[in-house]
Amino acid sequence: MVGHTNLDRFLEVRELPGADRTVPVTGSRVELGGTAANIARSAASWGVASAVASRVGDDFPMAFEAALAAHGVDVQGLERIRGARSPSCYIVEDGRGSQITLIDQGAMDGVSYARVPLSLLRRSRWVHLTTGHPEFQLRVLAAARRLGRTVSADPAQEVHYRWRPRELVELVRNSEILFGNESEVRAVQKAFGARRPDDLLSEVPLIVMTRGPKGVRAYSRAGTQEADAERPRRLRQVTGAGDAFRGGFYAAWFSGQPLDGCLVAGVRSSRIWIETGGGPPSAGRRRGPRT
Repeated sequence: MVGHTNLDRFLEVRELPGADRTVPVTGSRVELGGTAANIARSAASWGVASAVASRVGDDFPMAFEAALAAHGVDVQGLERIRGARSPSCYIVEDGRGSQITLIDQGAMDGVSYARVPLSLLRRSRWVHLTTGHPEFQLRVLAAARRLGRTVSADPAQEVHYRWRPRELVELVRNSEILFGNESEVRAVQKAFGARRPDDLLSEVPLIVMTRGPKGVRAYSRAGTQEADAERPRRLRQVTGAGDAFRGGFYAAWFSGQPLDGCLVAGVRSSRIWIETGGGPPSAGRRRGPRT
């Protein structure tokens, strides 16, 4: 998983503030987060051999690195940049599933010192490109393709403010799967001038579009399939639920399940993440290619 490993700094409030309004903070916490870290630990918890390629700063807690390793994630690609800040998300949440998020890119903004993780790519068969500077991600994409690796495109929320259309076109055209929620897929459609998600199938073989409480829809050249959402029994943490979907999806995908089974597995993984704030209670047997 090539993308962010973050410090997620949560602020708990009873209601999100409106414009020019102040609300009291009722609690706070700092947790391990980031797209790459979340997807990798979710996938690893379901039994997929996973690794992260991320840049963090001197301030990144050793306990968080140890937590990733304890989930079974290969952390050799976690690069500490001397003198840099770790990427940090500031997440204000109301306890009912609504939130606002700000990000300090920190070490993930420094393209000049970003090194393509060639040794990790050589040990992997599948490369999941998620959040990160487009210039760097495209360099990783080119290296992965030269090595004959399969690539998934998953720019997430950064598709709205970091990726230019020509960069998105290059990313998607060289990928096997495009992941995104409805607004993110629409942004990719706009880059291609496509009216509908399935118009992108001439560019990428599979599009997996998460739809929140409406479940998930997948567009492939064999047709369209859907899976319903699963209602969580309780809300522990919404942040990272989409990443957890990807982890569950990959566990089913690499075990050879049909696409509809992969969608159901992703939905289940997302629901468990929301309920527990993490992956399944115990890690399964590792299987499938390293991602």
